[in-house]
Amino acid sequence: MSDTDVQTFIDQTIKGNDVVLFMKGVPEQPRCGFSSLVVQVLDHLGVEYVGVDVLQDDELRDGIKTYSDWPTIPQLYIKNEFIGGADIVREMFQSGELKTALSEKGLLPA
Repeated sequence: MSDTDVQTFIDQTIKGNDVVLFMKGVPEQPRCGFSSLVVQVLDHLGVEYVGVDVLQDDELRDGIKTYSDWPTIPQLYIKNEFIGGADIVREMFQSGELKTALSEKGLLPA
């Protein structure tokens, strides 16, 4: 994939899904502790999300970092908005801020 194709794929994936997690591995089998942590938080909250494995393609792994201007993976997006990586997601979960944000956007089960 060219850089343009990668950026288009990333953009379409984020815009086409309410919650997207760019991660190492897949939600059923995360390949790093940070990705696993975010998967556990999302699963605990019961939110539906799409997991994108950046280990499948080096250009995708580099491309998502360029797209967000964020150096690490995983990266969580909610309704087209970049939320952050594992540390930010963990802090937002612990403070209740993540649940509130998902709830306000109508993304949590009733």
